Amino acid sequence: MRCLVTAGPTYEPLDAVRRLTNFSTGRLGTELALALAGAGHQVLLLRGASATWPAPAAPGLEVRPFTTTASLGAALAALAGPGMDAVFHAAAVSDFAFGRVWRRAPDGGLEEVRGGKLSTRAGPLLAELAPTPKLIARLRGWFPRAWLVGWKYEAEGDRAAALEAGAAQIRDCATDACVVNGPAYGEGFGLLTRAAPPRHCPTREELLRALLAAPAGRCP
Repeated sequence: MRCLVTAGPTYEPLDAVRRLTNFSTGRLGTELALALAGAGHQVLLLRGASATWPAPAAPGLEVRPFTTTASLGAALAALAGPGMDAVFHAAAVSDFAFGRVWRRAPDGGLEEVRGGKLSTRAGPLLAELAPTPKLIARLRGWFPRAWLVGWKYEAEGDRAAALEAGAAQIRDCATDACVVNGPAYGEGFGLLTRAAPPRHCPTREELLRALLAAPAGRCP
């Protein structure tokens, strides 16, 4: 199979020297890419430039960096077409990007602030957070024939709610499977597909084995 894996965080700049990001290390996506390559598949790994997990190297594995959500989206769009057999979208895409920034004027009003490096001399600033595009919702259009796997990290609620959020992702984004994890799910990972009950994977290694086996019936 020809496989595409995304891993690691995106970031969104506040100004020329500061950015908004998340705690993703890129570990799971990187290990998945290595496992796929080790199984003999041709793998392209799109990896966040700020991922802290060691960069992989293996026969059959190509690694390309991305930075912002727009950067990752452009990389995915450039690969669009029927050539990918499986796409594993494990990247931790930032939910928000910075919009406008204001400071409080002496009269109590708000004045917009711009600059290559926002200064602290004016005191507290108010920053707008604008939602970023949901790249997972575009995957089916970009890769119409591929086995598509998304990720759903849930911080609040319980395991049942987390699994329902994963099932909703499959329905809403026309993906084939979803990996659910986070504090709401608890220890381990949940693997959801369209055709089978949720599977609990207690360890990272078991999840990787399940992901490698999942598309076997569909992809050549």
